[in-house]
Amino acid sequence: MFAFLAACNVEESQSAGMLRTGTIQNAHLDEASGLQSSGLNPGVYFLHNDDGDPRIFAINAKGGDLGSFIVAGARNRDWEDLTRAPSEHGPLLVIADTGDNFARNKSVTLYFVPEPEVGQSGHYSGSYPVLHTLTLRYPDGPRDCESMAYDPSSDRIYLLSKRDKPARIFSISLADALAKDTALLRFDGEVYPFRPPTARDRLSFGPQQVAWISQPTGLDFNADGTRAAVISYRSLYLFNRRQGESWESAFARKPVEFIGPRSKHEEAVGFMSDGHSILVTTEGIPAPVYRFRLLPKHE
Repeated sequence: MFAFLAACNVEESQSAGMLRTGTIQNAHLDEASGLQSSGLNPGVYFLHNDDGDPRIFAINAKGGDLGSFIVAGARNRDWEDLTRAPSEHGPLLVIADTGDNFARNKSVTLYFVPEPEVGQSGHYSGSYPVLHTLTLRYPDGPRDCESMAYDPSSDRIYLLSKRDKPARIFSISLADALAKDTALLRFDGEVYPFRPPTARDRLSFGPQQVAWISQPTGLDFNADGTRAAVISYRSLYLFNRRQGESWESAFARKPVEFIGPRSKHEEAVGFMSDGHSILVTTEGIPAPVYRFRLLPKHE
């Protein structure tokens, strides 16, 4: 078990104390909008832009460029998050084409592509085909979603809406996601309402962004499905799931909030390969990379 680096008083917001490890070196990765650690190659992290080529980029924990590859057969309408899930074909990268700022799209898409091995040079390149494409609909109409992740404890893929206040939780079992071409997401409840903008936030973020600074822009679960990390423009939120508890219940409790880092468009968060830390990065060039370490509990 691990405790958070900063004090964990769930009644108060805390400073995240994140360590900047470096800067993303690939200039083509200018709108980082998803982050997932590799299972085949520890120390490798996959990311993508939220538009443009259907391409997955790879970096190390310092932002060093490890190449990229095209996802053949996919379209990048508005990619927003990235996760990793098991299958009979081996580990899959799952891409969420779920962005919809104005809630106009009747459906959203998940692309499943086998996770590639790194090349002999230690870099990724080439093209890899989509193994499966899933078209999803929400039970209560279109909405914007920038947060998606696979939870190993429930064997489900979760999506958190962005512009609903509070954010809404939807999910689908991995078995259904892989077996079906189209499906209806299950509504699982609401996330505990995140703290509204402060006067300082209004000055820092400006009128166009301030309304959404507390809303989810990225999601990841740790390897045993007992913790969830949610990133927003302003804060990192950490949720704990108790033994035998559903994520519907865990997300309904007040999370631990860590303010920072003070970038304007944090949209990528992921647990690191060591399981003891979280990696965060942002849109834009140059894009800093931050590590938030979890420390062992002393009981």
